[in-house]
Amino acid sequence: MTLSKSRVAFLVAMAGLGAGSPPARGEETLESRITPLIQAHKGKVAVAIKNLETGESFAYHADEPMVTASLIKFPIMIETYRQAAEKQVDLDKPVTLKKGDKVPGSGILTAHFSEGATFPLRDAVHLMIVYSDNTATNLVLEEIGIPSTAQTMEKMGYPNTKAHSKIFRRDTSAFPERSKKFGIGSTTAGEMVRLCEALYKKDLVSPEASAAMFKHMEACDDKDKFSRFLPPGTKVAFKTGSLDAAKTMAGVMVTPGGPVAVCVLTDDNEDKRWITDNAGTRLCAEVARAAYEHAAAKAKDASKPAAGTPKKP
Repeated sequence: MTLSKSRVAFLVAMAGLGAGSPPARGEETLESRITPLIQAHKGKVAVAIKNLETGESFAYHADEPMVTASLIKFPIMIETYRQAAEKQVDLDKPVTLKKGDKVPGSGILTAHFSEGATFPLRDAVHLMIVYSDNTATNLVLEEIGIPSTAQTMEKMGYPNTKAHSKIFRRDTSAFPERSKKFGIGSTTAGEMVRLCEALYKKDLVSPEASAAMFKHMEACDDKDKFSRFLPPGTKVAFKTGSLDAAKTMAGVMVTPGGPVAVCVLTDDNEDKRWITDNAGTRLCAEVARAAYEHAAAKAKDASKPAAGTPKKP
């Protein structure tokens, strides 16, 4: 699919750089780094990037509702912690795994835990984020209610971010029409980046809850989509999602140029293979790498002395 460059929205807000000012000749921009990756991808793409220190941003179809796949588990976690803060649920309350709760797909509960296993709701949230456990997600939704995530997201200013149903349980959908179009959840790249920013700045629910949720996302075990091409040891907190024709990810990485929030949403992908080098999976990782390298280059340039500045003896 060939994408017109004119359709790419690009915003830069850097100290000392006026709105609309063109980059210096030869200077790579977020646009010049990211656009070729989008153009090369055979599928539908939405991207949002924001440097949380400088405000420099990039957006491509960032306001268009898209499939989340398991990325919706991030907002479900937020709603769980919100309800816990308001004493509507107890994160330490034991939940019990029943045979009928087990569903296919990602995670460890279905294959490795026996019927009757009991663990705190907090641990179900951890399994939902770290291992993208589908069965754990359904247990969490049973506690918090399916419509509640969408209701809270709308109140918070994220109207396109909705959990629709339990996983592999379309019959439980609170939004049947959206379920037909988007599956278990929907969002926009822009809303995801704003949620990531709020999480990093500890503005979600409470500073303590934000710190706990950030810790869950730091442990995410998907190494293919976000952190794959980043320098070893890079601090990253994120969540991802995968379907046959959709690959998604959103999170925050700490770079030499400041923390950077990134979201990549893909759908209708030509490459439907479940392998590490799936095109959608690689696109997620390559966008993260490009955003990291751009922030690092900006930091390096900022540390250089201005032209004509005498060297220190």
